[in-house]
Amino acid sequence: MWESICLTLAATAGNNIGKVLQKKGTIILPPLSLKLKVIRAYAVNKPWALGFLMDIFGALLMLRALSLAPVSVVQPVSGCGLAILSVFSHFYLKEVMNVFDWIGITMAGIGTIGVGAGGEEQVASLISVFQLLWLALVVAFLFVLLNAWLHIYKRQRREQELMEYEVVEEIIYGLESGVLFGMASVVSKMGFVFVEQGFSAMFIPMCISISICCSGTGFFYQTRGLKHGRAIVVSTCAAVASIVTGVVAGMFALGEKLPTSPSGRLLLLLGWLLIMLGVVLLVTSSRLIRHLPRSFRRSRQTSLERGFSIRRTASHVQKDTNPSAVIQAATLHHLLTTPSKEKD
Repeated sequence: MWESICLTLAATAGNNIGKVLQKKGTIILPPLSLKLKVIRAYAVNKPWALGFLMDIFGALLMLRALSLAPVSVVQPVSGCGLAILSVFSHFYLKEVMNVFDWIGITMAGIGTIGVGAGGEEQVASLISVFQLLWLALVVAFLFVLLNAWLHIYKRQRREQELMEYEVVEEIIYGLESGVLFGMASVVSKMGFVFVEQGFSAMFIPMCISISICCSGTGFFYQTRGLKHGRAIVVSTCAAVASIVTGVVAGMFALGEKLPTSPSGRLLLLLGWLLIMLGVVLLVTSSRLIRHLPRSFRRSRQTSLERGFSIRRTASHVQKDTNPSAVIQAATLHHLLTTPSKEKD
């Protein structure tokens, strides 16, 4: 169980950090296309290439984790990727974090320990291909309901001539993307379970292909929500829906069960709850910090700015060790004032 949890943490860290590095690399790159010159530019860009490799490696580690542990354990732990990304952004990208960020990271970490301590090795229960079809029908029915709800609110918005998105629309896009992300893990796990039951090994690539389609469609819905809606609402709904979908579908479709011992069951449930609360805190921290007393916010801001200025000063000291990159202040002042004196 601990091996699969460590693999999941490494996988989600690779996925999240890899996307940040790819985003950082694309700042100086042209839009991606199939032109050989553009592809070569992406391949030789170190941040983008490293991020791409980390993303692929993370996906492979996630598949390995799903082959070893129940999806009801792997999917909640994968929600800690946001906590790992926050720590990476703080130390590598020098982003300032508030008190709620650190609380969320702590809660996600404690929740992961609880899931690892409470989880149990499980014997794969018998499932059939019809369960995969039944699961697809349930998800399709859920999407019909959500899209019908979305259509009603869009029509009301057009009738009232409102330009801004309603919060319900943001929630629906977040839920749809989160459900698809959770289903991607469940379908991948199904491929390994089918092979364990003696089915053809072709079920693994088939289920992985379906999983990739689910993830791609989930990114499409998430992008639609992020384009017009608020990222805080869409991201929170997507993260929670992904965890809940993985747990519920893993138990009902794959026959996964809660631990037999009361203490293990309690630790697992507390772990799920702490991970979800930690993810929600990380997503909503910037908004929650505004509701703190002004004096507390001012003291926190002062301490954070002091720490940031110390890091910034240290980085400048390191950069100033290169003489070719330094222009003395007196020389710069002389260059700026000389032309004015000549004119006088």
